[in-house]
Amino acid sequence: MAKKRPQTKASTAQLKDGPVPVVGAREPCPCGSGRRYKACHGRSAAHAVTELVQRPFEGLAGECDWVALRELVPAATVELTLRDGLPDGVPSVTLATVLPMAWPALRRDDGSVLLALQNDTSSGDLSRDLADTLRRALTAEPGSPVASERAPADGPRLQDLLDPEADFRPVVHPGFEFWVPDAENATAEVTASLERANEAAIPTVLLAHSDAAYWCETPTKNHLRWVMPYPEEKLLDALARLHAAGTSGLGEGTRLVGSFRAHGLTVPVWDLPSTMGAEECEKPATEFAERLTAALAADTPLSGDERRARGGLTNRQVTLS
Repeated sequence: MAKKRPQTKASTAQLKDGPVPVVGAREPCPCGSGRRYKACHGRSAAHAVTELVQRPFEGLAGECDWVALRELVPAATVELTLRDGLPDGVPSVTLATVLPMAWPALRRDDGSVLLALQNDTSSGDLSRDLADTLRRALTAEPGSPVASERAPADGPRLQDLLDPEADFRPVVHPGFEFWVPDAENATAEVTASLERANEAAIPTVLLAHSDAAYWCETPTKNHLRWVMPYPEEKLLDALARLHAAGTSGLGEGTRLVGSFRAHGLTVPVWDLPSTMGAEECEKPATEFAERLTAALAADTPLSGDERRARGGLTNRQVTLS
């Protein structure tokens, strides 16, 4: 039989106040417990880093558009306003869907910062990861990209860094030319990345009169993907009422086909005829919003037809994140 290992006594007084420093997984925990870090305070640190935040953009202005730009829109930018103002030497901070070579962020030659939204992150809190990248970008050398790093578990989130009262106004671009203000002097690597990105980009337009509603064009049909802020169960009930009544479409030849789940919000999706452009969606979308508001206010139990419609919508949900 294996001998029992004697209990290791703490060689130093345990830390009772202040944060416990991060050390190697097999090193003694700095708190003085006598256990390895991974079996002591390392457990809570790892849990904090990996725990999934279901709605990482909750509390930010334009939460629905944050979700759309993260999951649905190929090329878009938004000017960001920092809570404490811009640091010296940083004329602007811009959120971008993606950057060349999948850079997490870029400090341009003029000191301005571009922050990429669609990059993979190392933890379960997308907001904390993006905030860490942004902080490092603000102090990076001008003319240099920012590498991906693991964000500290107790670091700030976007909600701590951005002005909650500032407008969040996405600008959707037909391509990624915003990457290179001076395209003629771009490196061959950046130029090649730009060409690949432009070839893969799906034409997308943000509707002018409906919040976070994005029209897009594909080879066979067009779609409207609309990120909505309502609780999922309440929204599905409302959509089911409209679907059962035959009023869930956006006009002739259109059909509500299902929805996405993304970062804690629901994104209904409509199939549109290939002849229906973004401008033709404006009026039907406004009228649909009025019908949806009335359906959301209904408090009667769903009828049999409405329950069946809800079941069909639920079966056609796809989770993106």
